[in-house]
This record gives sequence, structure tokens and C-alpha cells, in this order.
Amino acid sequence: MSFDLVLFGGTGDLTWRKLMPALFQAFRHGKLPAGGRILAIARDERSDAEYREYIRQRFGDVDAAKQPPSPEEFDRFAALLHYQRMDLSQPEHYAKLRAWVEQRGADSVVFFLATSPHLFTQICTQLGAAGLNGDTVRVVLEKPLGHDLASAQEINRAVRAVFREDQALRIDHYLGKPSVQNLSALRFGNALFEPLWRRESIANIQITLAESIGVGTRGDFYDRTGALRDMVQNHALQLLTMIAMEPPSSTDADANRDEKLKVLRSLKPFTEVTVAQDIVRGQYRAGNCAGQPVPGYVDEVRVPAGSTTETFVALRTEVQNWRWAGVPFYIRTGKRLAQHDAHIVVNFRPVPHAIFSGASRANKLVINLQPSDGLELHLLAAKGAGQRELLTPVSLDLDFDKAFATERVGAYERLLLDAIAGRLHLFVRSDEQEQAWRWVEPVLHHWARDGSAPRPYAAGSWGPPAASALVARDGVMWAEEE
Repeated sequence: MSFDLVLFGGTGDLTWRKLMPALFQAFRHGKLPAGGRILAIARDERSDAEYREYIRQRFGDVDAAKQPPSPEEFDRFAALLHYQRMDLSQPEHYAKLRAWVEQRGADSVVFFLATSPHLFTQICTQLGAAGLNGDTVRVVLEKPLGHDLASAQEINRAVRAVFREDQALRIDHYLGKPSVQNLSALRFGNALFEPLWRRESIANIQITLAESIGVGTRGDFYDRTGALRDMVQNHALQLLTMIAMEPPSSTDADANRDEKLKVLRSLKPFTEVTVAQDIVRGQYRAGNCAGQPVPGYVDEVRVPAGSTTETFVALRTEVQNWRWAGVPFYIRTGKRLAQHDAHIVVNFRPVPHAIFSGASRANKLVINLQPSDGLELHLLAAKGAGQRELLTPVSLDLDFDKAFATERVGAYERLLLDAIAGRLHLFVRSDEQEQAWRWVEPVLHHWARDGSAPRPYAAGSWGPPAASALVARDGVMWAEEE
């Protein structure tokens, strides 16, 4: 299958840090369809050769591969790369792009908008005016998709005016992670867990998306965004829907997304009272990470003095349906935390009657997302023989890197290949995205009216102490506190 992949924002961080390394890995693995062209779009003047050299140099700045490419291997990949200068406001530049695309009439044409979201509407409108929206065309939209519900709806209206829903692929790279994909396989491909996947057997579920890094040089962007918009509205809620959804009727993409939408609509809404009770927001202060002193958030580059933007959020919610009634779901995310760690913990209820010593600890399933992908099933086993047997914790571990070492595909690699092939399962539909905004927006409005500052926490810690108090109300601890 021939394809043309057009990257708007072709010299931006996302392109050279994530997209190009992912495309190279797909090329190396032999998964990139033959007969492909990759066109980078940006504002400055460059030749194809100059752009290829630009990417070659950038590959030295990122982990482009566990095994860096040889000069010959990179040259073979670079032969796919092309460059075109565009002023995104000028119709004649889109006409030139159309001429490039129509040179051969590829089987699949993908426009990846790796730009600021405020350009999405303009780009989509111009693509439509240039006739670049035929049946073989798809457009990929990178987060953040809007700043609130109204701006998200505005982007979606502009996209729908040009592209059908099945042509618009809203990307969330967490959905491309192998362990997230295995959530569906774990639940719906095995008879073991699904009978237990309900309130009668599960006590609570924790989702942690922790980053040890700060905002770096992105202070101006992050200060307009914050942790709730940056991580909760998209990544965390998508993970929650994957955990809580009902079995879809088939493997059809819309059957899967219909069930995720039902979960979002079932989330317990926040009120003025519950925002104060069930959400903790924080902001990191100076501290130590990995043994090195680091500045506080307000001392970072391009962060305004006195900023009240949150860099940490912990919250408690519930899915109000028959399967999950009364089961708390906890979400926690933040920057400058103790370690780089993303995982989901499913805590099962204890046995109804303990006959062994040490049987108070319940079973749990840990789904590791990063830095490593895998599953850990924590059980209790007998330790020693005798009349009073003692139980001790043991775990069954599955490391996906070891189990599937020769078949591993990174998140962006998988999503880019799916976009080229037109597979929609791992992309977010517009009604999902808007419903997620609908759920978080009362929190944003409350914070804007309240005017209080986020709770401080030291860089290198696990966030404000109030986050531990939040779960302790239910007699629960975060995973690292057990």
C-alpha cells in the first residue's frame, strides 16, 4: 500500500523527538508500507537534503533507537523524507501541497497536525478549500484538543466541516502502549478476570501517571494548561474508560468507543462541595530529584511569578452503574514527583473469612505502563508447614519487554501505522473527547472562582500530604505507601 504522510510542524519538538524516531523504528522493523513518502511542512526555507541532515543531527539528541542507525540505514530511511515550506494562511501554498500529493495518487494520505491547536481550524479549513479531503485522506490531531469544552467543540466543528468522523483521528499516545492494548485482551480474551471485574470483587482502582521531570522550557505553555488539562482530561480518563468499560459487542472500532463513552457519561459529576472534598491540587516547590537540586515551579523558565497553575492533581471519583457502584477510582498525576512511573493498581477485596495468619493483605493486579510495560499479580502463598501456616506475599510478573522482545512496537509507532492503515480502534472519537471536557469543566470553573493557591509539595516527593489523606478517608493507601 502506497502512502503519503504529511507532518505539519515538521521541525517541531514532537516531530523530531517522537514521530521521526517512531517512523524510523517502523522502517527498521519492516512494518512501514513500501512505496511511502514523508513530507515535513514548516515555515523556513530548506531543501530535502537539508531537512534530512536536520533529522540526522536530531537523532543524536534523542533515543531514536536502542541500537542507533548506521549511516547506511539512516540514508535508506532518509530517502523517504521530503520538505516543503508553507505559510499556513496562504491558499496558494495548499495548492502546491495538493500538486505534490496528486503526483502519484497514493492509496493513503495522512495529514498529521503536530502544531499548536490554535492552528487546527485554519489548517483543516484550508485543506478542505484545496480539495485535500477525499476518501483516501485522514487527518491526525495531536493533543491538547482545545482548552475547554467550547474550544474543543469549535475545533470539532471545523474538522467535521471538512472531514467525516472516520477520517479524523484524535491521538492519545497512551492508547498505543502495549500494556494498555493488553487491558482489552486481559479482560475480554481470558475467562479468568472478567467474572471478578466488578464491585463484588474489586475494592478500589488507582491510576498513577507520575513524572519526575519539571516543565523545562515549556513554562509558558504549561502555565496556560496545568495538570488537569494536560493529563487528566485525556490520558487518565482514557485509561479509566479502558478499565471500566463493558465488553463491546465486537472488535469494531465504534463498538469499543461506544462503551468507553458510556463510562464517561457514568462518571460521578463534581459539585462545588465535592470539588473541595475529592480533589487535591498541588504545585511543586524547590527540592531534590535523583540527588540533584531542582527549582520550584514558579522559578522555572517562562513561568510567571505568583502563578497558581497546578502541577499535581489527585482525585476520587466513581462510575455510577451496576458494575461499579460504590467502587472508588483514584487518579493521581504530577510533575517533579519521586519517580517516573505510570501504573494502574486494581485492588481486590479481602477474603470474607480469614483462616490463615497474615491473610489481611488482599490480592492486587498492577498494570505497569512506564518506564516498563507489564503485569504483576500479587497473591498470598503459604510459607512453611505446620498447624498455623503463615501467608506471605508473592507476585507473578509478566514483563512485556522480555516476553515479546522481538515484536515490541512503541506507542507512536503503533499509532502512526494505524493511521496510515485507517485502523480507528486506538483513536478518540469527538463525542468521547467532548464528554471528557464536560466532566472536568466544573472543576476548572470552581478553581477559577475560588482563587486559592495549590497546595505546595517538595520536588522529589509524591505530592502534597493531602493526597494521602484523600485516599486514607476510605481506608486506602497509594501503592508506594503500603
